[in-house]
Order: sequence, then C-alpha cells, then structure tokens
Amino acid sequence: MKIRKAFALGALAVAPALTGCLSHTRIVPKTRMADVIISTSLEAMAKQINSRYDSIKTFNASVEISATTGGGLQGKETQSLAFSGYILMRKPEFLRVLLLLPVVRTQALDMVSDGQNFKLYIPPRKRAIVGSNKLTTKSKNGLENLRPEVIFDSMFIQGPDENQIISMTTDTRVIESGKKKKDLIEEPAYAVQILNKSEGSDTREVKTIRVIHINSTDLLPYQQDIYDADGKVITKAYYSDYHWYGHTPFPSKIIIERPSDHYSLTINIAKLTLNENLDDDQFELKIPEGVSVETLK
Repeated sequence: MKIRKAFALGALAVAPALTGCLSHTRIVPKTRMADVIISTSLEAMAKQINSRYDSIKTFNASVEISATTGGGLQGKETQSLAFSGYILMRKPEFLRVLLLLPVVRTQALDMVSDGQNFKLYIPPRKRAIVGSNKLTTKSKNGLENLRPEVIFDSMFIQGPDENQIISMTTDTRVIESGKKKKDLIEEPAYAVQILNKSEGSDTREVKTIRVIHINSTDLLPYQQDIYDADGKVITKAYYSDYHWYGHTPFPSKIIIERPSDHYSLTINIAKLTLNENLDDDQFELKIPEGVSVETLK
C-alpha cells in the first residue's frame, strides 16, 4: 500500500511537468458571437425562399462582369477585364446578357435564352453559337461550357417544388465584421437541402439538388451549392452586399464558381430595377448575315 501511495503521489507531482513539456499553446484569432441571431423553422424558411423568388417577375440590371479561368489544378489563373453590360430576366426563364467592350463600349457578347435554347453572338470574332441550354459535349475551354441556366439558377435562388423534399440543418461560420479584419464573428447558420426522390423502385433513395446556406442574422442566403445528376457539386454561388428593392432584398455581388470547368464569374450589380415591363423584342437576338454560326447538339 505504501508503495502504491508513493507511486500515486509521484505521478501527481510529475504530471504538471509532463504537461508543460508535452503541450504547446499558440495564439489564434479571437472570435465573438453575433449580436443578433434569428431562430426559424423549416416551414418558415421554405416559405421565405419561395416568397423571395416569386416576388421577382422581371429583372433589369446594369452590371460589371469579370471571369477567372484556371486554378490550382492547372497551376495558374487568368482574370479577364471587367466588362460592363446588362442582365435582363423575365419569368419563366427568359434571359439576356449583353456585355460591352471596355472604353469603346461596343458589343463584346450578346446572349439570349428562352429557357430551352440559347443564341450567343460574339461581334469581335464575328462568331455565333446556337443550341440547347443543356450541355451535352464539353469543351476544353471552360468558358465555352457556360450556359444561360448557370447564370439563371445562380442568381435567382429557387425553393422546393411540390414533389421535392426539403430538410434543414444548422452549422456555424466565422466571418469578418467588415470594420476590422481582426474582428471575427462566429454565427450560427442554416443549410437548407432540397432533394429529389429517386425515379427507381426504391422511393427511399433521394438525390441532393441544391443546398442553400443562410445566415442567422438576417435569414438571407450567402451561398448556394448546385449538384449534378451524379451527386457532385457543379456550381457554387456566393452572395453578399444585399440591397433592398421595395420589400425584396437582392445581393449586389454574386460570385459563380464552376469547379469542373475551372472558371468563375464575378457579377457586380451597379443598378437594378425589378418588375418593370420587358417586351418580347428585348429577348430577341438577330444574328447578322455573313456571321459564322455554330450549332451545338
């Protein structure tokens, strides 16, 4: 008993020394909790997402768009100049993107879509492309795989359809306060998953369509992950700097990343008008005679 007692006392005496030798303390950025946190339910969140989407019937924005190609897998990145231009949208799925060359302000690109097919006209190259919105054959040039639905789905976040399943989980994220870089805020966040039931015999199998990440301070989306049929993230979109247009909030900065195509688009909205009348001819693109037209199948 004396031996055991002596051993125990010795171990207790040595423990602080061992702890000091085997541990290491490093300084990490200090975070603080968000001042305001809003709790919500899945039903309320789904209703809010659908309400925001339904509130936008038409969209007319003056924008600046720049593209970045490449990345870590290619060992380099190339960033384009910022093109000014316009993005028009009219539901159900009409979209037009018109970009202008810097300084001279002549057309650099004009693209229209009715939700099923698109036309793309590139005046400096005297080239036009027409085809389906669905990408069938991928190009080695990632930007040539850009389709109107990528822009539409990224910019206008949709809630679940009647036949889709919705669930919600909670998470946390750490962000800068915006005032000081070292002022980090830790805030809870919500992740809303929208899933499709499998078309096969096993109705228990579901596939993720998209995940909408929503912060808990104002219940607005800050990220959306869109999945392909194989369950891989095909598009990541990031939203920031929201402005209010009447009762509808909309981000003034949107970053669209396409990991498999190795490109990203940054869209900065300078001016936005919602729900004004947009005529049919604003979504018509006439390709001039003599322009080489490539048809994609």
